[in-house]
Amino acid sequence: MSYFSCVYCALLLLSGVLGTYPPSGLDLHHITAQSYAQTRNIARPPHRTLNPSKTDSQCRSLPLDLVFIIDSSRSVRPGEFEKVKIFLADMVDTLDVGPDATRVAVVNYASTVKIEFLLKDHLNKPDMKRAITRIEPLAAGTMTGLAIKTAMNEAFTEQSGARPRSRKISKVAIIVTDGRPQDQVEEVSAAARGSGIEIYAVGVDRADMRSLQLMASIPLEDHVFYVETYGVIEKLTSKFRETLCGVDPCAMGHHCDHICVNSNASYYCKCRNGYILNTDKKTCSMKQVKAAVVQDPCKCEARLAFQRQTQSAIQQLAAKHILHPAVHWLIPPTSGSIPKSSKFKTSDVTGRVKQLESALGRA
Repeated sequence: MSYFSCVYCALLLLSGVLGTYPPSGLDLHHITAQSYAQTRNIARPPHRTLNPSKTDSQCRSLPLDLVFIIDSSRSVRPGEFEKVKIFLADMVDTLDVGPDATRVAVVNYASTVKIEFLLKDHLNKPDMKRAITRIEPLAAGTMTGLAIKTAMNEAFTEQSGARPRSRKISKVAIIVTDGRPQDQVEEVSAAARGSGIEIYAVGVDRADMRSLQLMASIPLEDHVFYVETYGVIEKLTSKFRETLCGVDPCAMGHHCDHICVNSNASYYCKCRNGYILNTDKKTCSMKQVKAAVVQDPCKCEARLAFQRQTQSAIQQLAAKHILHPAVHWLIPPTSGSIPKSSKFKTSDVTGRVKQLESALGRA
């Protein structure tokens, strides 16, 4: 290699370092985050445009109420804002979107805040991605704190489509910004985290690292990300895929006899129709069908009336010692004579009457 070639390569490397680390305001955390981002950016991705009709689920995410809070201030150029929209679309593809799965909302901000769509508005990927293509930048300032407050008070409410706290659905906010907030973010971010919202902060280019750390949940190493340009922001999709996409416990193996149902980080078993779940909560048994014998109430009442009438007549005859020869067999045999009324047992006669009924019924 010639001397001039070596000098040329050295100049290229030097220009790359100066372009990545601005000479003024160097910060150790900033440099560390930039170095991490560079290790993930060996090659720049090819130029892409947003295609709302193309969906490609990369994993099965846990159910989430997810709100993107995106900076569209004047510092974000039109082409860069398109990159942000592609990043949002990639994230939507990553997630398991649906009314009982993940719901997504977008809050757009600059000096004002605009909720582009709510958690309840779009419950399938194509509609959601079409809504993303319609988002326009707002320009002007960077009121990040106001945007977080709006998301907490208006986007993460049950009226806007968030699930009740009792459902234990995770609430997640992802903030994407390239500048320093022009309002306070520390207190409102703490309030949002205190209400149960997990916050991820993504900084681009000139983003203020200290502000990102004040906004994000802990541990910071898992919730603060940095990329040097909007051109590579879509690289973060794979990182969020690892974070937000849960493993389906049913797919990992289960002991259910019939049906395995994913329940966040666990699972439970169900049985097919006609079966019941056994006490071990895994195996199933066929339902025992008991045949109910329904008697005709009219027939029962008629039989009881006949028995009462017959018993009453026999008692009267026995009391008078007058019995018709046809009913002599009804009376239990004694010592050769008709029993006295005091010794006559009507229960024995009742049994004979039942036998008579059965004989008549078979006739």
